[in-house]
Formats: sequence, structure tokens, C-alpha cells
Amino acid sequence: MEKQTFFITGISTEVGKTVASAIVTEALEADYWKPIQAGDLDYSDTHKVKEFVGNDKTVFHDNAFKMRTPMSPHAAAEIDGVSIKASEIKRPETENNLVIEGAGGLLVPISETETILDLIQPEDKVIVVSRHYLGSINHTLLTIDKLKQAGKTIHGILFSGEEHPTTESVIAKMSGVAILGRIDEEPYFDKMVVKEYAELLKARLQ
Repeated sequence: MEKQTFFITGISTEVGKTVASAIVTEALEADYWKPIQAGDLDYSDTHKVKEFVGNDKTVFHDNAFKMRTPMSPHAAAEIDGVSIKASEIKRPETENNLVIEGAGGLLVPISETETILDLIQPEDKVIVVSRHYLGSINHTLLTIDKLKQAGKTIHGILFSGEEHPTTESVIAKMSGVAILGRIDEEPYFDKMVVKEYAELLKARLQ
């Protein structure tokens, strides 16, 4: 199987992207990369994914940009005196599959002219992480619509958190996008829990 790149984006912030990224990384024994980290440098998303991934094959690549301030990347970059350009973010070289974790949602600005959407390449398979809250149907459908408009390859939606059948069924029907599965509201996540989900998802990712 030729190597693939999966880009994990969310419909908003705090929807479970990092846990989803860890599960996809473990399922494929892929490399992991978060291009832009803003804030939490001592316990970043890369640190968290490292704790969740148990295979020996995954390589964790360094962030292209790290900012100290926990804000939107464009604002954090301005405070840190950094200029972020999508064209300057070089992907890590690897012969392995690669999982890329975005920051927040698709239209989170990385500068005054570019957003996370500008980091997604045509060959990337985009996985949208959706979590139920008031407004999440709108946010999910807008995210899918924007990806379609931009000509991106949508691999599917991964639901996160407590199951909400009416929300999930209308999203599936109206988006016309594959539903990859769901990550339940677990009491905790660790290597074992992540591995169980990875086994369930593996077939749908390949």
C-alpha cells in the first residue's frame, strides 16, 4: 500500500482532535506531526499523542512553529514576533504514512491572509472530528462544505464524545460523507484504550 497522509481537523476547538489523531496514528502505525503549536509547550499535543501511541514504528516530528501564547496561531505568532507562511511550512520527510493534526477548525488564521485550510494539500485525506453541542450540526456541515469548495479530499467524519443519534444521522445524510466511526466519552484515555479504538478503525482508514 502506498503511503498516505491524513489531515485531522475539527469543527471547533476542544472537540477531541488530539485523541482522534492518536487513534489514527496508532491504527496506521503512522508518523505524527502537528505543524503549529500555540501554547502548552511543556505538555503539547505531540506530548499527549506520544503518551497514547504504543507501537514502535511511529516517529513524532517537531512542530514547524511553536508559540508560547495559547491563542489563535496568527495572534500567538504576532506576540512571539514570528511570521507564519503556509509556503514555509515544510512537511517532514518520511517513507511512512503521516498523520497531520491541525489547530482548531479549518478557518483558524495562521496569518492575516492564510488559515489552517491553506496547510491541506490536494492528496491529503481529511478526517473531520465532530462533537455534539448546540450548533455542532451547522459547524460540521459548514466545515464539510468548505472542504468541498476548496477541492480537498474528505476521507470521512469521526464523531467524538457522547452519542447523539439525531445529530449524527442528519450530518451523515446532509453531508453525504462517510462516517468513520465514533470515539465515546471514555473515563480516561491511555495506550490500551487508544489501541482498542485503533483496531476498530483500522479497516476504514486503509
